[in-house]
Amino acid sequence: MRSRYAFPAAILAAAAIAGIVVLIAQSGGDDGGSGETASCKEVPAAAPKDISDVERPRQRLAGNRTYTATVTTNCGTFAIELDAEESPRTTASFAGLARQGFYDELGFHRIAPGFVIQGGDPKGDGTGGPGYKTRDVPPDDVVYSEGVVAMAKGGQEPAGTAGSQFFVVTAPDAGLPADYAVLGKVVRGIDVVKRIEAQAGPDTPQQGGPPQDPVVMQSVKISEEANASQ
Repeated sequence: MRSRYAFPAAILAAAAIAGIVVLIAQSGGDDGGSGETASCKEVPAAAPKDISDVERPRQRLAGNRTYTATVTTNCGTFAIELDAEESPRTTASFAGLARQGFYDELGFHRIAPGFVIQGGDPKGDGTGGPGYKTRDVPPDDVVYSEGVVAMAKGGQEPAGTAGSQFFVVTAPDAGLPADYAVLGKVVRGIDVVKRIEAQAGPDTPQQGGPPQDPVVMQSVKISEEANASQ
C-alpha cells in the first residue's frame, strides 16, 4: 500500500479544538498587493514527474554561509531561509534537488486552511518522493509556528524523516509534535503563502485537500551569501 504523506487525524482534531483552524488572515506584501485582493495566474495542473534521473545530493551546505530558497509560483514568490545548522541532511537534500530542477513545475497538492500548505510531490497525490530519504530529528521544543517550513513524512516513519514534500505553516502555532524535520522559515512573501492558502476550495475537509485552481511552482532557486560574521 502506498504511503500518503499527511498529518494524523488526531493531530488535526486537536488543532481544531485548540483553535488552530481559524479564518485565513490576509496580509499585504510585496508581490502584487494584499493576499485578499491579489489573484493567482491561471496555469495548467502539474503533471506527474519522472524521477528516474534524480541524483541523491551528498554534499552538505557550508556552515559559514546563509542559504535561501526562492520559490516562484503562479500565485507569487516567497523565500525560505534554510536552517542548515538544525537540519544539515534535510537542507542539503532540498538544495540539491532544487539545483537539479526537481521542484520546477511541481504543485501544491494539499491546502489545510488555518494550518498548512503542502507541496513538492512529483506524483501530485501525496504519495511521491525523490526515491530516497534523509533524517534530521528536530529538537523536542520545536514550535511549528507561522512561516516555519518543515518536511512531510509517512505516519509510521521515524521522527525527522524527509523526502521531497514540504509544508509551510499558516497557523500561529500548528500544535504539531516534534516529528517533522525543519527546513527553515519564510523570510519574505508570507502574503504569497496566505494567497496560496486562500486557494482552498469551499468544501475543503479539515485534513486539507487540493486547491480549487492549480498552484504550481515555476522554479525553486537556491542562493547563498557569506555570513556577516565571516
